[in-house]
Amino acid sequence: MNASDWKHRPEGGGRFAVRLIGGIARHGGRGIARACLYPITCYFYCVRGAERRASRDYLQRLHGRPVNALEVARHIHTFAATILDRVFLLAGRTALFDIRSSGTEPLLQLLDQGRGVLVFGSHLGSFDALRVLARMRPDLKLRVLMDRAHNAAITELLAELDPKLADCIIDAAQDGTAIVLAIQQALAEGAMVALLVDRARPDEPAIAAPLLGSAAAFPTAPWLIANALKAPVALAFGLYRGGNRYDLRFESFAEAVDIPRRGRAELLSALIHRYAGRLEHHLRDAPYNWFNFYDFWHSQDPAPTAVPADEPAAQ
Repeated sequence: MNASDWKHRPEGGGRFAVRLIGGIARHGGRGIARACLYPITCYFYCVRGAERRASRDYLQRLHGRPVNALEVARHIHTFAATILDRVFLLAGRTALFDIRSSGTEPLLQLLDQGRGVLVFGSHLGSFDALRVLARMRPDLKLRVLMDRAHNAAITELLAELDPKLADCIIDAAQDGTAIVLAIQQALAEGAMVALLVDRARPDEPAIAAPLLGSAAAFPTAPWLIANALKAPVALAFGLYRGGNRYDLRFESFAEAVDIPRRGRAELLSALIHRYAGRLEHHLRDAPYNWFNFYDFWHSQDPAPTAVPADEPAAQ
């Protein structure tokens, strides 16, 4: 298995470990559950070599220097902390957290006008913080594009915590046409449609853009979907600041994405380069929030090249 193929990385600890930490969180409270994060971090650091190497590679690119074991462990611990907090966020226990939001006004104005919005996120911080906005405004509709089969144990646990979760999921395992139609329907209903746009599968059309000084492949499909549906696009970053604090940041990115066929590759590249620039900005602001624990830059592969496509592919 190629180290860069994140789709086939096994779930850390397996179904039993996920259930165990979920049970501790629900019955023992957040304090006890957070104490369990230290042995979990130690386990991942010692056992999951691919993730450990990916963390080290990323942190060295970010800091421009060699990093030590404690820095890698801190990175893994931050990831574990946000996974744990998903249990409480989806259980509706938002009072446990200090969540500060910014940039919501333009987004809410569009939604209040009945316009649907594509919300592009990444594996930087906690995308589940988006649900806090939906809980603050129960009238808002939220749909999330995600692959139910990937990390199935975590998905099952979170669905038990929030039975309504299944109703808001658009399954990314469907074919591309079904995905686009589902997103189109949700936008027509005035919903926020959230999807992660920073990971490209090895067989997926992608365009290279610089991130931390090296070229990385970003999928073209989300941008082609935005182009097909002519919907507003906002960026979202739920940055974990330690303890119980999160910064939920929204940025207006495009009133509508318009990519004519003439010069399509160049226009797609410009959009993705601009997105990568915003991603790097927030990444440097919250460096331990980067949760792509695989060879994101494909250091053993040829540099990714632009692969424009006429139709959006399945995610």
